[in-house]
Amino acid sequence: MKVGVVVFPGSNCDHDTYFVTKTVFGQECVFLWHNDPALKEADVVILPGGFSYGDYLRCGAIAKFSAIMDRIKEFAARGGLVFGICNGFQILQEARLLPGVMLRNRGLKFICDHVYVRVERNNLPLTVQCQPGQVLRLPIAHNEGNFYADPELLDRIESNRQVIFRYCKPNGDITDAANPNGSLHNIAGVANGQGNVFALMPHPERASELALGSEDGKHLFQSLAYWVDRRMAATG
Repeated sequence: MKVGVVVFPGSNCDHDTYFVTKTVFGQECVFLWHNDPALKEADVVILPGGFSYGDYLRCGAIAKFSAIMDRIKEFAARGGLVFGICNGFQILQEARLLPGVMLRNRGLKFICDHVYVRVERNNLPLTVQCQPGQVLRLPIAHNEGNFYADPELLDRIESNRQVIFRYCKPNGDITDAANPNGSLHNIAGVANGQGNVFALMPHPERASELALGSEDGKHLFQSLAYWVDRRMAATG
């Protein structure tokens, strides 16, 4: 698997993502500069966390105009795998590659903490190595992570089973107390209708080694590698 990690001005998790992908999981990984449209034959494009363009206007609102985003849209339209983490999630929403928007956290404060999320689907490239209903402990660090969609769109998201992760208690129960930011339906991660573009607000790259307090994030990177390897084997 070859992974391309996009670097925007203000990205601060690009090197973390690169390290985990290349060093921890032994996959080929390259950086993709935001103003260079070349995707360098990546099998998976990751938009990492951070504060692209300082989060001016809105989170991700300027990054969506970067030259590389046109290529990412074309890549996604061809079925390419695109993965957004935190700010990457926000950018994909602004680019209309994922549904909904992110509002300010309901407490109007930046949150840096560990949370639990429940895997709602394990038939996607990001979760194929997870178990249905599996609970992952992952860190969050965001000020605008409150997932919102109007009632009609929210119904479509739910009906199409586009929710991948929901904030939960350690036992998997979905409760308001387990919801750190006010996200509707406790949504922590979603996919597009085709299942090849996906994102979550928690940071799996910060939870892929025991030295960091959790290695639950490794399931997601292992899933991507498994999916790509299986696809390559099927196509010869």
